[in-house]
Amino acid sequence: MNTQKALQFVNEIWDNSIIPNLVDYICIPNKSPQFDKEWQTHGYMDLAVTLIKNWCQSQALDNMKIDVIRLENRTPLIFMEIPGSSDETVLLYGHYDKQPEMSGWDTDLGPWKPVIKKDKLFGRGGADDGYSAFASLAAIKLLRAQNLPHARCVIIIEGCEESGSFDLPFYIDALQDRIGQPSLIVCLDSGCGNYEQLWMTTSLRGLIGGILQIQILEQGIHSGIGSGIVPSCFRVLRQLLNRIENENTGEIVLPSLQVEIPANRVQQTECAVKVLDKSIFDKLPFHKNTQPQSTNLMELLLNQTWRPALSVTAVEGFPLIANAGNVTLPKLAVKLSMRIPPGCDPAKAATNLKKILEKDPPYQASVSFEVQEKGAGWDAPAESPWLKQAAEGASRAYFGKEALYLGEGGSIPFMGMLGKKFPKAQFMITGVLGPESNAHGPNEFLHIPTGKKLTCCVADVISKHYAR
Repeated sequence: MNTQKALQFVNEIWDNSIIPNLVDYICIPNKSPQFDKEWQTHGYMDLAVTLIKNWCQSQALDNMKIDVIRLENRTPLIFMEIPGSSDETVLLYGHYDKQPEMSGWDTDLGPWKPVIKKDKLFGRGGADDGYSAFASLAAIKLLRAQNLPHARCVIIIEGCEESGSFDLPFYIDALQDRIGQPSLIVCLDSGCGNYEQLWMTTSLRGLIGGILQIQILEQGIHSGIGSGIVPSCFRVLRQLLNRIENENTGEIVLPSLQVEIPANRVQQTECAVKVLDKSIFDKLPFHKNTQPQSTNLMELLLNQTWRPALSVTAVEGFPLIANAGNVTLPKLAVKLSMRIPPGCDPAKAATNLKKILEKDPPYQASVSFEVQEKGAGWDAPAESPWLKQAAEGASRAYFGKEALYLGEGGSIPFMGMLGKKFPKAQFMITGVLGPESNAHGPNEFLHIPTGKKLTCCVADVISKHYAR
């Protein structure tokens, strides 16, 4: 591939076509079904699908097929087939559904308000990962522009990823014959440790999410009457959480949630630590002098990618401070998000978690833990020599630095599903979610130069896949 011409081609298609369409896409509040139960009535999903489909049709290659598949009561799926120079198949994946608004956006920004500042496009969903459909097709167009052969390509853009991809298995089964047996799977829904090189995601953590409910009283009572006699809901919560997490270190104390970290992943993490150094935590928006939970950089990165970790993501039962009287609260509910490492069985872990939280509750309080979601983590197959060489070559050509490999702290349910269905496939999992891009949070942005370079890298790797 001619690197200079590739960059020129991709710069033009991004600047003249992709970015304007991403601006329009960000304006659409097409929240994932978990966050918008009335998504069919609201019609925002259809708006997003139409926008993406129309752009892809305007950029269509010879004999390319574009379909919007609609299974009953399921989010639509965009399906594209592009003939190639061989019967092998490359599957490219992304999603168009979005996380909810979240508070805390800067005054000049907003989730549905696209704003370009220098090389960043702010707004919900641009980087996570509305750009994926545009970048995937642009990469294949780049190959055609340079008359480089490639395998048959299938592009799948789903609308349920942020809800756990519960619609996707039905589409994969329905489209099995049209998909075929991919030997390379490209996913653009991951992150990057910095914006200076190509990052390949090697593993993903799983997730157990649920609601922990605690009830002490039938109704709230004056704290002057209740305190000292009635145990605090919050105290019960502290005791229950201590059963699963060390309050001083954050370490999860349940053996059933631990796994042995593979040696090759430890080695790859060591290489990443040398490059990232303190940016591992410096890139996070700590308030004032707040420190990370450890000063050992290697341990921090392994914590994030290969160890279980607990987050409390929502609380219900506390009044706002402005409305709070001196009342002993009767009940409390919290949403727990437990990240689990690759190889940890989510069903067994969820059962064990429920048992430990509900058994012998303090003060015989009414305690229940309702598991709402559970998904397995995933460790990618070992990278083939050709893929390592292709990633290295692409990274050096378009970023000027070596390719790096690192686990991801979040989940992409689709990857584990495809890993089981296509065990012989190689995976290129990557993305633009780098330092401060803040997916799911306020001020989310897409780093435009990385999106352009990544488009070139994807094309280069697909070309090397054919050439191998």
